[in-house]
Amino acid sequence: MKIVIIGNGMVGYKFCEKLVAKMNRTHVNSITVFGEEIRPAYDRVHLSEFFAGKTADDLTMAPKEWYAENNITLHLGDPIQNIDRENKTVHSYHGITIQYDYLIIATGSAAFVPSIPGVEKKGVFIYRTIEDLEMMTDHAKKAKTGAVIGGGLLGLEAAKAMIDLGVTDTHVIEFAQRLMPRQIDDAGSDILQAKLEDLGLKIHTNKNTLEILGGDTISGMLFSDETHINVDMLVISAGIKPRDELAKLSGLETGQRGGIVVNDHMQTNDPFIFAIGECALYKGMIYGLVAPGYEMADVVATKLTGGEKAFTGYDMSTKLKLIGVDVASFGDPFISSDDTKSIVFQDAVKGIYKRINVSQDGKYLLGGILVGDAEEYNMLLQTTKNKVILPPHPEDVILGSRGGSEGADTGAGVLSLPEAAVICSCEGITKGNICEQVIDGAETVDAIKKCTKAGTGCGGCVPMIKDLVLNTLKSQGKYIRNVICEHFNYSRQEIFDLVRIKKLKTYDAVIDEIGKGDGCEVCKPAVASILASLWNDMVLNKGLDTAQDSNDRYLANIQKGGTYSVVPRVAGGEITPDALILIGQVAKKYGLYTKITGGQRIDMFGAHVSDLPDIWQELIEGGMESGHAYGKSLRTVKSCVGSTWCRFGLHDSVSFAVQIENRYKGLRAPHKIKSGVSGCVRECAEAQTKDFGLIATEKGWNLFVCGNGGSKPQHAVLLASDIDEETVIKYIDRFLMFYIRTADPLTRTATWLNKMDGGINYLKNVIINDSLGICEELEQDMQRFLATYTCEWKEVVENPELRKRFTHFVNAPKEKDPTVKFETVRGQKNAADWK
Repeated sequence: MKIVIIGNGMVGYKFCEKLVAKMNRTHVNSITVFGEEIRPAYDRVHLSEFFAGKTADDLTMAPKEWYAENNITLHLGDPIQNIDRENKTVHSYHGITIQYDYLIIATGSAAFVPSIPGVEKKGVFIYRTIEDLEMMTDHAKKAKTGAVIGGGLLGLEAAKAMIDLGVTDTHVIEFAQRLMPRQIDDAGSDILQAKLEDLGLKIHTNKNTLEILGGDTISGMLFSDETHINVDMLVISAGIKPRDELAKLSGLETGQRGGIVVNDHMQTNDPFIFAIGECALYKGMIYGLVAPGYEMADVVATKLTGGEKAFTGYDMSTKLKLIGVDVASFGDPFISSDDTKSIVFQDAVKGIYKRINVSQDGKYLLGGILVGDAEEYNMLLQTTKNKVILPPHPEDVILGSRGGSEGADTGAGVLSLPEAAVICSCEGITKGNICEQVIDGAETVDAIKKCTKAGTGCGGCVPMIKDLVLNTLKSQGKYIRNVICEHFNYSRQEIFDLVRIKKLKTYDAVIDEIGKGDGCEVCKPAVASILASLWNDMVLNKGLDTAQDSNDRYLANIQKGGTYSVVPRVAGGEITPDALILIGQVAKKYGLYTKITGGQRIDMFGAHVSDLPDIWQELIEGGMESGHAYGKSLRTVKSCVGSTWCRFGLHDSVSFAVQIENRYKGLRAPHKIKSGVSGCVRECAEAQTKDFGLIATEKGWNLFVCGNGGSKPQHAVLLASDIDEETVIKYIDRFLMFYIRTADPLTRTATWLNKMDGGINYLKNVIINDSLGICEELEQDMQRFLATYTCEWKEVVENPELRKRFTHFVNAPKEKDPTVKFETVRGQKNAADWK
């Protein structure tokens, strides 16, 4: 049997891979592939990572040698020009004619380019191939302002590419009335748009491009509403169209709007020719995701090797991180009928939108939308696909069970799925396949990837694979090692101990000594947090700065419009008139917006990055210091006035709050830490919603731990009651250091306790009864931290080399970002909305 494949994209390659795995060489004696591009198939799903430093080789799905090793003849840069169906031959651009018994068309799709006058100008690109990206990279060096036509998945991916290229003044032009109209509803789109605008993108919806302006090179865009914008660069990402021109030339049936018509076996109207991927039209639909293309490839490979399998359509649920914002939709996201109900959670402040559609009786999940927080996506998708019965309160699946149940196991739900549940849609791998491999010895995510290929496609299923591995091992009574990422074969707790024992002081030293590769966005901040917790070094020092996230890099939180916030510490919420005057003077001088926060301090917004050192110099000279609002560290210790002024107060809560905040200020941890001290049971400081909190009693203080507010609020749990101030400090020292040692990266204390075997009873034994024999060591660690604390901003102010980093333009250090715009609201300046 001679098989010829036209197209060497992701789906064409996957067909080769599946065919090789299934076939018997006595039946298949010749496989030939013709590819239009000059390089072997590469991963288009992660194409944007090219701008983050990945090379074409990194993205390659298999090198040329793989084809040779599997007796596949590969012709690159040689597209097929003609199909002779009568003689069953194909003829290539370079003059090769070859016979086939079966022909597989996997030509994929091309970018849809609207017929806009000026589309041929220099500086106008499509976002499709590595060559496109190379040309964009070259042009972006001289571009200051860019635009993307298309506000769907591909368009927002292209906008991220613009930002990665340094074109920070980027517009997104969408013809529809909202972003991502096929995936999310109006409310979700509003949240997404606000989040993207906060990051600096300028969004234009309901906008029709009339003309691309300029001479030989683009200079602007004119719209049908007679408005225009000036741009130096344009990327068109307005959708796809199937590559079906060969099929049309050879007389194969195609759809009215394009696509090669196929049946359940992916056969065209010629039984010897199949079509798979984005060029195939199945029951009137083009499937524009990689997972259904892989399924089509498997259907054809199965049929050609004597098996029987049919394509029956495909779930188009998807989850993406668009410019750092999670967006997901699953099942039927828009369903609306008398037989369904919708539950919606919306937090406009944090930019989170969650909608689930459930059956009228509340038993079944039918679909939904997630924007800003898609952590539950995988489990929600499986719940929908496998018709898993919902809990008595269906909203729990997006909000979590409230009340802080001890010892809750967030991964247990995965094991309750049926064995046939498809975990990896790209490769069609079920829960049963994965669990079987774990039991047989594949005890890590990497091992599962190698033996099943699950998680090697889009990567969206990896968190669920990790949960399956861990819970299967746990069910087998095996010790579980929760490694943080592929670059370290250790958990965060193990890395913490190794760094301390080996006295490693920089990220490079850590990865060279106990890791591998160059690291990633998961392990770099985690290791930086460990180093800061252990050695309390300045986070901008050489060896730590490259591992920090953007907020730590500038010791400030980046805000809407590209400016930064300035947050001096106001310990316990107590502030002198002189400090108030100083904040007012600084805010007036630098034109900053001021607001009193829920944490009882005054935040200043709208600072240019180049002004930050000068602002902090004035604050520090006036006796103030960093509030660490930018770091994963202690934020605030909220207090009521206590016995100082309140007639109900039992103890001086303000003095104790000030003492506690000054003790733990700057302490780096896996996540932010908040505290509160209330002078009586009226609880005005809301101590029971904090990571640790104190409430005064007649006999002393009650100490509560592991609470938090936010989108999943949880009350703190009582750790100790009626204890004196010295014992309070001792227990808090131990509690914080135990949390820093043992929590996973980016895990709040509430989640840490929920996942802890034994829950609060175990924690009490460790902290109070010293069941592990480590309390003296934990207290010594805290003393070491206290002895080495310094204000990070004071170090920057006094160090000319560190001050140089705070510039928007390297070659013009005094020049401010000209794209930052403000408007006046209630007598103060606000970041202008970028519409």
